[in-house]
Amino acid sequence: MNNDLNVFALVLGASLPVKLVLALLVGFSIASWFIIFRKKAMLDHANARADEFDERFWSGTDLAGLFRELSAHGDRLSSSAAIFEAGFREFARLRQRRGMDSRGLLEGAQRAMRVASTREVDRLERNLEFLANVGSISPYVGLFGTVWGIMIAFQGLANVKEATIAMVAPGISEALIATAMGLFAAIPAVWAYNRFATKLERIGSRYDTFVEEFSSILARQAHAEDDKA
Repeated sequence: MNNDLNVFALVLGASLPVKLVLALLVGFSIASWFIIFRKKAMLDHANARADEFDERFWSGTDLAGLFRELSAHGDRLSSSAAIFEAGFREFARLRQRRGMDSRGLLEGAQRAMRVASTREVDRLERNLEFLANVGSISPYVGLFGTVWGIMIAFQGLANVKEATIAMVAPGISEALIATAMGLFAAIPAVWAYNRFATKLERIGSRYDTFVEEFSSILARQAHAEDDKA
């Protein structure tokens, strides 16, 4: 308990630049944890929605009926459902054109699905760059506060004839708090960024796989219609 009180007293007794550095790092840390919890919920939700849609998609349900059901949700669609809806919508639109061959139908549907997939990944990546920036600059911000605090501590010895370690220890201690705070803000941000980046890569690969699989289904359907024609 006494150690906590001593640290608190050192922070209160720190110079204004060091206090500003500490306040900035505390702000970085709070914002990082907010993004970490929010991003975890988003990625878990995206995976859950993808699992739910894949189960329905591969259950043998009627694709046209599934499309009509999903279209009723409009902008609320996400994950693989949004990719499917975009691809099927474009496929159905192009199919109504005269003279459109199966290759044109497939390429148009693939473009629509890739756009939807990119949009989904971009939505999930939002604010992830902030974690990378916090992890990169927080140690340097803390180091700046430390250097400034040590500089102030030694300047206080300029007019002292006999300098002792006891005279500079408080100033150095309060300066080192800035370095500790910088690491406290940076370490969780770096860990979360790496973890979320790996999850996003897996989700992106999952979307790409679905695009390829659904493209094969649309290709068979387009060729079947060409054969009938």
